[in-house]
Amino acid sequence: MAVRNASHAGSWYSDSAKELNKQLDNWLGAADLSHGPARAIIAPHAGYQYCGACSAFAYRQISPVCVKRVFILGPSHNVRLAGCALSTASKYRTPFYDLIVDSQIYNELDGTGQFERMDMDVDEEEHSLEMHLPYIAKIMAEFKDNYTIVPILVGSLSPDREAAYGRLLSKYLADPQNLFVISSDFCHWGQRFRYTYYDTEHGEIYQSITKLDEKGMNIIEPSIPLHSQIISENTVTRFVAVIPLAYCYRLRRRW
Repeated sequence: MAVRNASHAGSWYSDSAKELNKQLDNWLGAADLSHGPARAIIAPHAGYQYCGACSAFAYRQISPVCVKRVFILGPSHNVRLAGCALSTASKYRTPFYDLIVDSQIYNELDGTGQFERMDMDVDEEEHSLEMHLPYIAKIMAEFKDNYTIVPILVGSLSPDREAAYGRLLSKYLADPQNLFVISSDFCHWGQRFRYTYYDTEHGEIYQSITKLDEKGMNIIEPSIPLHSQIISENTVTRFVAVIPLAYCYRLRRRW
């Protein structure tokens, strides 16, 4: 059985189960339960020193007793994909325990002919899926033998393909035992990201960035098409996962 290693443990987050558990406990303890139980969440995939506390607010809304399967949709950062890709691994390693890939669902998705398979080195280099695994393992710890994961790497989809994948996955979202995790960072600001938009009317740089993120969230919330809004407006924050977010929109409309 092929196992995907926790390749970002020890750098993007702690590789010590004890230390990691303490961090997640602290972050989850500070987050309010205000919208649960969630059927789908959007959470970031940066290093935990940057986004660990933020992610807790999403993961706090999950009721693990309701979940039998976790779909994880994350954008491809390192390879060009015109569609979506599945893992070749049967297990994903975390500092807590290994997460089992749902072979039945993978076989169903494979059977559609719409999914590629990513090589293990591509899988282990990508962080958008892995950064959610420790939180999933933590939240689901009491039920670790009773749930599976369905990791899906999302490429640059055309609107038509985005809609097609939405139709394909909508039946899984309709199952109340399935949880969808949408991996998406919001604003990436600075020279290294070649994005330095700054509206001085909002005050300091961080306040301008906050306004950008708020504008992006306002676009997502009312369920309006994302491509026409996010991609065409320079003043909207640079999402790292426009496609998975639009994908989520398509799923939600069909559900």
